[in-house]
Amino acid sequence: MIYDLIIIGGGPAGAAAAVYASRKRLQTLFITAEWGGQSVVSEQIYNWIGTVSISGPELADGFKKHVMANAAGKIGAESAGNANSTLKVKEGEKVINISRGHSPMGEPKKDGIFTVKTESAEEFLTRTILIASGSGRRKLAAKNADKLEHKGLTYCASCDGPLFEGLDVAVIGGGNAAFESAAQLLAYCKSVTLLHRNDTFRADEITVEKVSKDPKMKVIKNVDILEVVGEKFVEGIIYKEKKSNEDKKLKVSGIFVEIGQIPNTDFVKDIVPLDEFNRIKIDAWTQKTEVKGIWAAGDCTNVLYHQNNIAAGDAVRALENIYLYLKAR
Repeated sequence: MIYDLIIIGGGPAGAAAAVYASRKRLQTLFITAEWGGQSVVSEQIYNWIGTVSISGPELADGFKKHVMANAAGKIGAESAGNANSTLKVKEGEKVINISRGHSPMGEPKKDGIFTVKTESAEEFLTRTILIASGSGRRKLAAKNADKLEHKGLTYCASCDGPLFEGLDVAVIGGGNAAFESAAQLLAYCKSVTLLHRNDTFRADEITVEKVSKDPKMKVIKNVDILEVVGEKFVEGIIYKEKKSNEDKKLKVSGIFVEIGQIPNTDFVKDIVPLDEFNRIKIDAWTQKTEVKGIWAAGDCTNVLYHQNNIAAGDAVRALENIYLYLKAR
């Protein structure tokens, strides 16, 4: 069988794409190793639109239920009593390779056809692909950082910042993401201290200057983060000043880590162009990659912002364009 579309990834982008693909009656295979994306480990999420508060596991379960309901043909009055869905799901499977045109049955190569291979050595043919494989946050390598994650140490100011209203917090990082997170936190935190490992910042000079002017903002450069302090919740951070070789302690109630993301794109590096950070290069107008027949959405792409709501919207945009590519070309 040759599918119209294969979707790779079970986070907000992949789930949104699967729902839209089903409603458009595209012959679709949805492949995911796990459901939920990065948010699956979050205790509470407060910015998923339409839901005041939801835990990461609950959000992931919602993605699964929504996709599976479509796969079972249970969505919409027009499908009542009809289980002949155009959407098929393979969960617990990891895609390891995408190649052009080779058939698992040994048939000749066909123009415009891709082969998607999974870790279990299964191969599937498709006319189009949507890569929604997401990314993982680069973790803070400091003592107790893993123990206090989601207990005052977090990787998302947009998600968790309002919980720290009126408190002293720290931001770790030196890029635009770090300064943008600090700017968000300054709106409600008592103080924000940004700690960076180098003497210079990767962030734009204008952004650095604007955020640093806030009287509640403090910047400490050229430090190594040694330890996150706290028993049940973050109480502070210990860092070493590189020039003086002196250890210092900063008392804070929250730590926001912005030291980069690691895109889950290793399996596509030989077929689609990536940027210098190994994110998939796309046309933001359509979500197309530079390879005809392949689209990408969500945190694996080189878009400016990475959030659940943005990823879902990007995937919907991709599906609209994929449908036109398949049905109106």
